[in-house]
Amino acid sequence: MISMLGYSVSMDIISFILLSIALGPFESKLELAGENRSEIEHALAHVPEEQTAGMEWLIEHMPIEDLKTLTADFLLTNCDLAYQSIEDAPWGTKIPEAIFFDAILPYANVNERRENWRSEFAGRFADIVKDAKTPSEAAVLLNQQIFNRVGVKYSTKRPKADQSPFESIDAGLASCSGLSILLIDACRSVGVPARFAGTPLWYNKTGNHSWVEIWDDGWHFTGAAEPTGDELNKGWFTGSASKATKGHPDHAIYAVTWQDSGKHFPLVWRPNDKTYRAIDVTDRYAKESKSAKIPTRIKSVIGDTRIEQEVVVLDEDGEQLFEGLTNGERADSNDHVTVLADHSDVLTIVSPTDIAVVEVIEETVCVLNGDSLTPDRASDLSTQVWESKNQRLISEHAESHENRVIKHGEYSMPYWYTVFGDAKAGDRSLWISMHGGGGAPPSVNTNQWHNQKKLYTLDEGVYLTPRAPTDTWNLWHQSHIDPMFEALIEQMIVFEGVDPNRVFIIGYSAGGDGVYQLAPRMADKLAAAGMMAGHPNETKPDGLRNIGFALHMGEKDGMYDRNKVAENWKTQLSELQKEDSDGYKHQVVIHKDKGHWMGGLDSQALPWLSEFTRNPYPQKIVWLQDDVLHNQFYWLSVNEPNTRDKTIAEISGQTITIQTSHQGSMTIYLNDQMLDLDLPVIIVVNDSQPTVHKVRRDASVIHESMRDYQDWYSAKIDVTVQ
Repeated sequence: MISMLGYSVSMDIISFILLSIALGPFESKLELAGENRSEIEHALAHVPEEQTAGMEWLIEHMPIEDLKTLTADFLLTNCDLAYQSIEDAPWGTKIPEAIFFDAILPYANVNERRENWRSEFAGRFADIVKDAKTPSEAAVLLNQQIFNRVGVKYSTKRPKADQSPFESIDAGLASCSGLSILLIDACRSVGVPARFAGTPLWYNKTGNHSWVEIWDDGWHFTGAAEPTGDELNKGWFTGSASKATKGHPDHAIYAVTWQDSGKHFPLVWRPNDKTYRAIDVTDRYAKESKSAKIPTRIKSVIGDTRIEQEVVVLDEDGEQLFEGLTNGERADSNDHVTVLADHSDVLTIVSPTDIAVVEVIEETVCVLNGDSLTPDRASDLSTQVWESKNQRLISEHAESHENRVIKHGEYSMPYWYTVFGDAKAGDRSLWISMHGGGGAPPSVNTNQWHNQKKLYTLDEGVYLTPRAPTDTWNLWHQSHIDPMFEALIEQMIVFEGVDPNRVFIIGYSAGGDGVYQLAPRMADKLAAAGMMAGHPNETKPDGLRNIGFALHMGEKDGMYDRNKVAENWKTQLSELQKEDSDGYKHQVVIHKDKGHWMGGLDSQALPWLSEFTRNPYPQKIVWLQDDVLHNQFYWLSVNEPNTRDKTIAEISGQTITIQTSHQGSMTIYLNDQMLDLDLPVIIVVNDSQPTVHKVRRDASVIHESMRDYQDWYSAKIDVTVQ
């Protein structure tokens, strides 16, 4: 090698340049054949007259190394079969001679091993294209079928990058370059002009890629072994290709040509080899971006191996942006599921085995762990999901919390609160205290609200008094109250550091009516509830099984028979606890000689209530639907709840027994705190034949089931109740 003007140039090239000046290109090329010149001249002498122009073109443009080594028989066979391919193709007469010479006649693409592939491929693939009318149709069909037929798939474990067609077939594996060479040669064997194309390095430096261009009244492209239905000019790499830089030695897009071009094709696997000519075709791929959206690319891996796995991508509002499969090892190593989003968007990416939260700042590859979930990993993911959800709740509730008002549809609920004690954030209790009144002018109910603010004090906790959204008699147990209280609890968790397992509701008079009704149907959100001087109306205590319930009533509070109803509830709670000794913890105090106003004696309930902590995953639950329906209660969920449906569900070891009047679908949510998810789970519904279920921890269930007070589950079983 010698250096000229800063470039390294081989002696063969220098000789060719000097000979070309003296003899002309063709004659000078023959001079470089050396000892193989007789083979080349033999090929020229025996080529049919109608193929002479093609043979001369091939000899003039073939690499010098091939000129020195290829036999006359190899060249004659190649030339004859190339001409035969366009004679047999319905579109053959429409192929310009220059295109035929450059994209059908060549026996190779780049530096791959030289092989007689034309005859075998023409016979092997003729039936695939027999009904094709155009080169495009034929190329699409070949791309769809030949790789399965010859048993070759993409893999980074292929023996080498620059495999010949038969090397790829023998290995059963090939790189994008090997796949492209195989498809190009298949195309050429049936008269479809095709050439090798690619980039040495994507604009974002994620690697190189090779693909195929085919000619059909202009150049088109397709990814080898990556068909896009029946269409060309589509592929996973089009987004990256659109950002290529024309003229850049690394980031441009090149197509191989056998014609003199002044450029070489950059072989990534042989960076110093400048033998193979190229043209810069970047302009056909690089386009002005129509949006400023940023791509996030997603892959799932077990170790270093990519796997196909279901993945869902959600935006900040929980709207689904994508649902599909990540790519496994059969896809190109840079071919990833790609989602476009705006700068600073936050994406949640969920697969069965992992969850990722990505803030879109710059183009990135998000790698999901494809290993099966362990209990510890599931717990870690639940923390991650909550942290993300916590941020969403802060944003969602910021204005409401600042204004101290909860809104739901047409209703507004102002609230006031103060903090007692010095418990650290995350450990604080929350006491929602409901005022009396109802069925009175707004001013009366508002005065009752102000009175409730100073009715009780705490040693520790957030003491909060909401103002009822309406002035009707049933202030606190209409259907809008449940979601408004849920939002209120959310706000106190994220803004005031409330422990979701230390939430209490208390209420006096009409507020006590609310406690009677809300506590059983919202028990899964509460540690305990205190009812003072209220009336339950039609509600029943069944749902109170897993919380503490205090009932304080004046002995002489006879209006609406409140005192008699309180005695009846005392009896009911005692009987329920007698039948179920682990549940229905209660305190019922009838204050002697007291009427509707108990003179503050009812405050005795608060120290007793404060001893309770919510169990989010009780082994037994009793769910009695009220006239205000709920879709979920602890770890059971139904799609279509019905008024007064009653369900008793209990976990014993690995067996879950359910007695229910509900008809239809029911979901049982599970986690490792409830039973062993690595063992089969047995379900018995309404004394039916037990069913055995093999469950798996699923990150998508963690994401789906995360409730706004941090309850979560890692598996679920769906059952249908007949």
